[in-house]
Amino acid sequence: MEQLRSANWNQASSIALAAYGLGCITTGYYLVKLWKGLDIRDLGSGSVGAKNVGRTLGWPGFVLTLLGDFGKGAFAVWGARHFTTDEHIVALAILAVVAGHIWPVQLYFHGGKGIATSLGALLVFDGYLTTGFVILFALAFAFWHKTVLPGLFAFLCLPLVSLYHGDDGPKAVLISILAGVVFIAHRKNLTEEFSHFAERRNAEAKNNRQD
Repeated sequence: MEQLRSANWNQASSIALAAYGLGCITTGYYLVKLWKGLDIRDLGSGSVGAKNVGRTLGWPGFVLTLLGDFGKGAFAVWGARHFTTDEHIVALAILAVVAGHIWPVQLYFHGGKGIATSLGALLVFDGYLTTGFVILFALAFAFWHKTVLPGLFAFLCLPLVSLYHGDDGPKAVLISILAGVVFIAHRKNLTEEFSHFAERRNAEAKNNRQD
């Protein structure tokens, strides 16, 4: 039993380390570096994600970055399942590849936000969770008419979707951690969104008093 536990731990740590390394391959950073010789982290929002890369390279850069980030998340799950049948270890690989994208060691832990990488991983990992995310995002988008807040709302609801689907506790916990990691990566966006919301409310209140 002790040898089995040791083997499982070694397998889990090896898969997680490989997934983290894959996540560190930040598509947007290397595209901008190759095409423009610039550091995308010094431009725009400072993110290596598709939206910020698109501001510098246009739609081709946006699409390539999106596909690269999405693809490495999907590949992490696909690759993990070739080495293990333990879905908990596969879920750990998802966390690792997203962590690598958000905190790449070679870029001094300054990476992207993890949305595309998470979605690529979830699509291969569990179609039910992906469907739940899409539905929740669509409902929230109809209310907010933006992408950041609906996306974060959908991620925060994923643990509930997992539990409703009948997933066991460890899997739901790992999904909860994933949602938390993505939420933390977007803390600056949340601050800006709430600031804009407060400004709009103050402007509306001021206009109402003038009327």
